Amino acid sequence: MIYTITLNPSIDYIVQIDQLNLGELNRMKQDYKLPGGKGINVSRVLNQLNVPNLATGFLGGFTGEFIRDWLREEGVKTAFVTVKGDTRINIKLKHGEETEINGLGPVISEKEINEFLDAMDKVTADDIVILSGSVPPSLGNDFYNRIIQICKEKQAEFMIDTTGQELLNALPNNPILIKPNHHELGELFHVQLNDVNELIPYGKKCLELGAQHVIVSMAGDGALLFTGEDVYFAEALQGELKNSVGAGDSMIAGFIGTFDKTKDPIKAFAAGVATGGATAFSTDLAEAKLIDELLPQVNITKITGRH
Repeated sequence: MIYTITLNPSIDYIVQIDQLNLGELNRMKQDYKLPGGKGINVSRVLNQLNVPNLATGFLGGFTGEFIRDWLREEGVKTAFVTVKGDTRINIKLKHGEETEINGLGPVISEKEINEFLDAMDKVTADDIVILSGSVPPSLGNDFYNRIIQICKEKQAEFMIDTTGQELLNALPNNPILIKPNHHELGELFHVQLNDVNELIPYGKKCLELGAQHVIVSMAGDGALLFTGEDVYFAEALQGELKNSVGAGDSMIAGFIGTFDKTKDPIKAFAAGVATGGATAFSTDLAEAKLIDELLPQVNITKITGRH
């Protein structure tokens, strides 16, 4: 089983307006609501790929019910702990540039935390646990590490999608995959990285520090895969960019879902690129039909290896 963990989910409330006039009445041109949270996005895309998975974390209130109902309708299996507070709402305000206003999320009680950790005890050595997104302040700075230690005890693989010190702290525990973008990779090592040649030493450094595979996404400039002694480059797919939200989560779903079946990192990378592209070219997350159309268009070349 693949578990996706979203500790601070949200309803993403997308609002389109022609112009924002502060201090005045503004009317929406269009609005829609989607279940938000990086792990939830991964689960929704894994479902499109027919990969068995279980979405878990914390949900509460009427906002939490909206997310549960949506996932149930899509056939995504869930095992969220119900919390007393309301799941947050994140506003994505689109008026030329996108402005985001993110909610804080509910305060999670000790009882609710223990219920979640008890459920994680069911993880086995055959499972992969995907940790994605922000951690509510009430869970403390080391909560991801607590989950990682459970994975280590159970000999389960884990993947972590976070940034900064939290990501560095996870590397010695050998995550199956990390996926920083080029900005995040630079921030990790306090450097500015401008091109592929500058990225390569730092992608390799992530492997040296413990990651099993590293994908570095470079938006419209493609992506790099670091695996073993080798580095591979995938060209960016051509299409109309409609949605940047969730493209990275979709890439994770494509890679992990395929790697779990094939144990082939190159095939998994190709699937990740196609799946990320399918989300980028859609108004919501990737759907199976578009993923299948894009997969043959993925072009991967080996750019460095053992000499």
